[in-house]
Amino acid sequence: MSSAWPSASYENWRETCNTLHAHSQVLGKLAAKLAPPQPQLQHAALRLTARGWETAPLPAPDGSGSLVVALDLHTHDAIVEHSNGNSERVPLTPDQPVAEVTRGVLAGVSRFGGGVEIDPTPQEVPWTVPLDEDFEHAHYDVGEVQDYFAAATQAALVLAAFRAPYRGRSTPVNAWWGSFDLAVSMFSGQPATPPSNDFIMRNAMDAQEVAVGWWPGDPRHPAAAFYAYAHPAQEGYADRSLSPKAAHWDANLGEFILDWDDVRSADDPHATALEFAQSAFRHACEVCRWDPVLAASAEGRPPPVH
Repeated sequence: MSSAWPSASYENWRETCNTLHAHSQVLGKLAAKLAPPQPQLQHAALRLTARGWETAPLPAPDGSGSLVVALDLHTHDAIVEHSNGNSERVPLTPDQPVAEVTRGVLAGVSRFGGGVEIDPTPQEVPWTVPLDEDFEHAHYDVGEVQDYFAAATQAALVLAAFRAPYRGRSTPVNAWWGSFDLAVSMFSGQPATPPSNDFIMRNAMDAQEVAVGWWPGDPRHPAAAFYAYAHPAQEGYADRSLSPKAAHWDANLGEFILDWDDVRSADDPHATALEFAQSAFRHACEVCRWDPVLAASAEGRPPPVH
């Protein structure tokens, strides 16, 4: 088995995962605060790059240029970079608490681009201590982070290949700091009723979409997996089987799941994961009655480049 497809299950690196997840939230909150608002909260999304999690270039609060804030998972630093060349690194060392990293990042942003205030309350996680006061999450195992990053990189490449030929509106491969997952969303062009009226739901889920993603697991499903869901899901959506055979509906999550171990043990992990993504999208488009011509484009009909 290729070492490029390592184990990445939440139950095996829970403490490090929670710390890294918390570090990602300060990046996301800066993006949400500084980036121009986009539909479905796309401005708040991060990216997985060759060095780790990063913001897009963000307008500096003082108008002096742009800022990028990143988690470098090779050097194990949080980085603040200004477009004028100034930069600062805050070490992500073992036993470095989230509070100290958060304060260091915010100080760097203030020093290079002007002061900014964020709401430090963590989101979509079981803990509630503000990021700049969080001394509980400090465990950071370099080896566990490296395995996670290798797995996440392979997952991101699958998602990028999946969305590439689609001719409707779609997102890049987003790194979502609330749920700590990677995902792409394909849109039909039709509006949808959000499942609730809270801020995130009424803005993120106001359009018909199919989402396919990957995450390293969480307490509800303590194993890494690819997932897929449709919004709004029509009657009968959960009843059909997908391919490959290991894919299954998880009623607790409300999503189709393909466990990471089933992917990485396959003869061709990339092709296996891509088969799941395409099967999930094809099924959702049929049940939810999307334009069949638009749906077919996700599998290269017509090809994206002639």
